[in-house]
Amino acid sequence: MGKTHQEIIETRVHVSELALGMHVVRLDRAWEETDFLLQGFVIRAPQEIHSLQAQCEFVFIEGRLDTASKHTPNPTRSEARPKSSSGFLGMFKRSPKKQPEKEEPIKKVAPRRRVNYINKVDVGTEMPFAAVKFEDAQKTAKSIMSGLRVGRALDLNNARTVVNSCVESVLRNENALLLLTKIKHQDEYTAEHCINVAILSAAFGKHLGLLEGEIRTLALCGLLHDVGKTRIPDAVLNKPGALTPAEFDMMRGHTTHGRTILMGTSNSLATAVDVAYSHHERMDGQGYPRGLQAHQIPYFAKIVGLVDTYDAITSNRVYDKGRASMQALDIIHKHRGTQFDKELAEAFIQMIGIYPPGSIVQMLNGEVGIVVESHPKHKLKPKVLLVRDADHLELTPYQHLDLMEAPKDASGRAYQIAKEVPDGTYDIVLQDFVDQGLIMSAPIPDTSEELSGEPWKD
Repeated sequence: MGKTHQEIIETRVHVSELALGMHVVRLDRAWEETDFLLQGFVIRAPQEIHSLQAQCEFVFIEGRLDTASKHTPNPTRSEARPKSSSGFLGMFKRSPKKQPEKEEPIKKVAPRRRVNYINKVDVGTEMPFAAVKFEDAQKTAKSIMSGLRVGRALDLNNARTVVNSCVESVLRNENALLLLTKIKHQDEYTAEHCINVAILSAAFGKHLGLLEGEIRTLALCGLLHDVGKTRIPDAVLNKPGALTPAEFDMMRGHTTHGRTILMGTSNSLATAVDVAYSHHERMDGQGYPRGLQAHQIPYFAKIVGLVDTYDAITSNRVYDKGRASMQALDIIHKHRGTQFDKELAEAFIQMIGIYPPGSIVQMLNGEVGIVVESHPKHKLKPKVLLVRDADHLELTPYQHLDLMEAPKDASGRAYQIAKEVPDGTYDIVLQDFVDQGLIMSAPIPDTSEELSGEPWKD
């Protein structure tokens, strides 16, 4: 048998299979079309995996191939092994390799934000702009969905334009658009849901510290994640009662339909294709349509799947009444690690907080207000616009409170939120306050430090 030697090769790897230590030498697109500064690098951090997953479908890594001699038949591509494949948290499948004499234990690498975003304006300043962009985005979402139903092509340029406008607003101050996502209309659920998922995804991307280009891509994925529902009959899509097994199978097919629609639209939508196809996959392998394992699910599909669930639970649908944010977060918290990525779920809970912008809240003294802005580190003490007194009669004039400053009521007790109540309670309709331009607040001091500790606590 001939002498063994090593031959350096390139191995094509799907981005869902990437792991720390892999040496990326080529992408499925030109380097200048991405955010990477170096043309070739060794993956050192989880964020680099996330960025590759956001911008590529597959990459080429440098691997080493053991052969007996030049006379030995070439092995198949599946036998190629990466040069280095230290997995992240043990989630990625790794090829067997010879262990060094003194192997250091694998250390858990804690994800860190790459970008610390600071809100540039207060919510009152941003709200007029955000309201216009939100309305434009809703019209675009409706146009996309209705157009696809009748066979029209997807207007990708228009979709990108409205998504980018929303991302710009989120980067200035996410509280304005987050507040607007709390306005729900049952009869316009599908299109409204798509734009809400786009906005929530953008805000979450900002919270995670993604690059601006990644946030734009993520938001576009959120907008287009449910386009496959345009091929589901209205009788099934809007059925008020429980679906039959056959109807449920038909509904599950929207992921495959979405993949087909987006694959036929543009080569630049590879990430959106993955998200439309995979946003109902689950960490425990019990999702659909393919039953993927956690490490096989694209990073952005994990994010959009989480956001999709949150908005669905908090929305009014023909078969279910929307529930409070706290209930939705309870469900996400309960199923973290099984349905949802554990770290993403906990980060999302931190971002939303117990009382997100747009929540209608009742104080311990009975007075009622609208949350207009959240403090990044103190989610239980947001800024509130008081609109009803203790007897639930209209206050004149309305009163702005910053609970971080521990304001006191007429009896000398500090204001404290008791609970969230549904939109419309005590004749408080969030849409009316937005239309009248009454949602405003003063700037929040910069608190860009990392959130820490139990996500449920202030």
